[in-house]
Formats: sequence, C-alpha cells, structure tokens
Amino acid sequence: MPVYLTMTSELSLEDKRLTALKAVITAFITMVMFAFAGPAIFNFFNITTDALKVAGGIIFLLIGMDMLQARLPKIRIKKKEVKEYVTDISVTPLGIPMICGPGAITNSIILMGEAKATPSKIAVIIAMAAVSLITLIVLYFSPKIMRFMGDTGNKVMMRIMGLIVMVVAVELFFSGLKPILRDILNIPNPV
Repeated sequence: MPVYLTMTSELSLEDKRLTALKAVITAFITMVMFAFAGPAIFNFFNITTDALKVAGGIIFLLIGMDMLQARLPKIRIKKKEVKEYVTDISVTPLGIPMICGPGAITNSIILMGEAKATPSKIAVIIAMAAVSLITLIVLYFSPKIMRFMGDTGNKVMMRIMGLIVMVVAVELFFSGLKPILRDILNIPNPV
C-alpha cells in the first residue's frame, strides 16, 4: 500500500484506481498463466523455480531497503504522460513483482500441479481471484487508510512493511539458493 500510494501520489483518485485495477488484473492474469503454462514456460527457457526465488529475493530486497528507509521517491508526471505512466507502473513494479511476485508465481504453479481434478483446479482459480479482489479493495481504499494514519503512521507502516519485505526477500533468496548450491556441490537433498 505505501509503495502504491507513493508511486501514484501525483495522480488523480480516478487514475490511482485505474492503476490499482490494471495492476491487480495484471497480477491475476500472470498467476493464472503460470498456473497453467508455468512448467512449460520454465522448461522452454530452462528456468527453475529456485532461480526465480533467487531473482525475486534480490528484487524484493532492493524494494524492502528503500521502504525500510522510507525513501520511495515521489514521481512528477506531466499531464500528457499520465496514461502511459499508469500502464507502465501497473504492469511493473506493481502488478509484477509487488502483487504477483516469485512467491505467488511459484505457489500458483505448485497448487495447480497438485490439483488433479477439475473442481480442485477451479478452487485454485477462485482462490487467486479472491486474493486479487481483496488486494484491489485495499488499494482502492488506501488513500483513506493513509489519511487516517497520517504522515508519521505512513512512514512507520512503510518501515515495518519494508522490514517484512526484506525478511521475505531473504527467505526467498536462500530457499532458492540452497537447492542450487546442493546441485553445484553434488550434495544430496535431505529426505
């Protein structure tokens, strides 16, 4: 929420909401795409989920460091560039990797792989849609939430969330790095 509000601080409420909607739709489509086609995409490019975790961990760590220091830059946008800016930030970094990051992509692949029957696959898609809807509601009402919290509350929340993002980043990074190192060093996986 703080990242979204900082990146959209110069936009009108309508453009903020359009950005939120596009970001959530981008994230949802990405999760569904990877749920069904993820293994094929990963095999085609010879990418492992472990490599995705390492890359995502690095990206999250950089974002978390900026959040921890409450120094997300305010962005100045010219009126004629608003539409392009909304599209750009709604896809990345908001849609991917903030809303739909390596964890969401990996979980969508794993959950869809474990869902053998059609009702189970539908349940996974419904869960993704529910999480996306909750995210959209939070982003829609984030200006009111932040106004209630004030500038100090916003900075405190951003620092707390920055710390959480950094912890998630470290967890993602090392959960991806361990199997890669085991493979490089030919150490068998523990049972």
